Amino acid sequence: MALWVVLCTVIASLLGGLYLLGTFRRRRPDEPPLDKGTIPWLGYVLDFRKDSSEFLKRMQRKHGDIFTVLIGGYYFTFVMDPFCFGAITKESRSKLDFRTFASKLVQQVFGYKPIEASHSIIHASSTKHLMGDGLTVMTQATLENFQKLMFFNLSSGEEKRVWQEDSLFHYCYNIVFRAGYLALYGSEPHQGADNKEKAIEQDRIHSNQLFYEFRKYDRLFPRLASAVLPPKEKREAERLKRLFWSTLAVKKTWRKDNISGWIRDQEQLLAENGVPEYMRDRFMFVLLWASQGNTGPTAFWLLLYLMKHPEAMKALKDEVDKVSRENGQEMKPGSPPVNITRDMLNQTPLLDSALEETLRLVAAPILVRAVLQDTSLKMSSGTEYTLRKGDRVALFPHVSVQMNPEIHPDPHEFKYDRFINPDGSKKDFYKNGKRLKYFNMPWGAGVSICPGRFFATTEMKLFVFLMLSYYDLELVNREEEIPAIDVSRWGFGTMHPVRDVRFRYRLRF
Repeated sequence: MALWVVLCTVIASLLGGLYLLGTFRRRRPDEPPLDKGTIPWLGYVLDFRKDSSEFLKRMQRKHGDIFTVLIGGYYFTFVMDPFCFGAITKESRSKLDFRTFASKLVQQVFGYKPIEASHSIIHASSTKHLMGDGLTVMTQATLENFQKLMFFNLSSGEEKRVWQEDSLFHYCYNIVFRAGYLALYGSEPHQGADNKEKAIEQDRIHSNQLFYEFRKYDRLFPRLASAVLPPKEKREAERLKRLFWSTLAVKKTWRKDNISGWIRDQEQLLAENGVPEYMRDRFMFVLLWASQGNTGPTAFWLLLYLMKHPEAMKALKDEVDKVSRENGQEMKPGSPPVNITRDMLNQTPLLDSALEETLRLVAAPILVRAVLQDTSLKMSSGTEYTLRKGDRVALFPHVSVQMNPEIHPDPHEFKYDRFINPDGSKKDFYKNGKRLKYFNMPWGAGVSICPGRFFATTEMKLFVFLMLSYYDLELVNREEEIPAIDVSRWGFGTMHPVRDVRFRYRLRF
């Protein structure tokens, strides 16, 4: 009798283990093609982490525009048909929920445990401060910090028109990160003119130190998010998290001058919702990475593409010069610093298109929803599939839309005017003769669309506008090839290069 009990227990355990490993998963008649790979439970996790883009291209060739794959114990249904994107991104939270996946990731990477109101707090504050009139205020604050960082040691005269050399990725990421950080989190307080210069110098020193620590964390981010850091790097990630929790602590932040309303409102609303102070400190780190983790790298790619395409560089320089001139701010020797307003940034269709084209090439987020109940999805072919409860549904627009040659001819080429018509109006895009709503998705879509996208766009445009207004730019090696992207960062926003590129710059006037 006891032997039978033991045998039944062992068999039940084995069957339970096999179930958890996915051994018994079978495709139902109305479900997408199922591909579990050859390794129980792990499935295709090694292929996916090695190069997500190439893996998904291979699966699309094998299965078509929808397929379910096993990745690290989870079943992901990837939808590659852009005409279905709206149905997925706008589906109710009771069926498809992005917060479940996002909350786990945020807690794992930043140590912040979201509350139910976190999403609505972020969106309400972003709508108020990073759009409309609030964005006008942030544009001015960001411009002032760019000028504080970029032009503090400039003087007139030919001796300053010498070439200066730097690494492009480092330069762009450093300046854009620091300007955005100071605009959002505030600057050193001061009293009197003498102390003002000292406070500004302290801002430059502190923001630069913070950037170097941020880059250390940023390099660990993909593997930290995938939970594959070795012990030594895991300890380093924990050290860095604690450093940022301390540096961005709300008590320290409140001592600053010129704190943005975006930071102030969110901290206060979290406090009103009962979030403890230590957790609000961690939330400040979430906001820093969310706001500054992608803008600098994107600016790098845009300037690199411009330097590799002289006709694009000339067209954009002509445009920014024209906008400055028409707004009474023509750049010439001895002229005051250009005051770029939000209105001026709205007069740059070529810059808008070039930025959009850059994002098309290098922005590669993966949009994930948890399937909370069986959900029907109709493809553009007319075939209907059921997304199974407990699975995850995912979109990877970089492959399905942004690099699709039917939507974007010559998709690997940088075409600065791809997104505008000859008259400057925005261009429409088509697939199979039908107009597409989703033809470029660097910011996500639907309820999970990036709430700070307008500020991020403004930040990048300000930086590029300033660089083109003030400097001649060129690569040190004009024949240098554009570096490959770091494939370990697929799914996490803007891609990084595998190496930096040397460039030089000098004052135009």
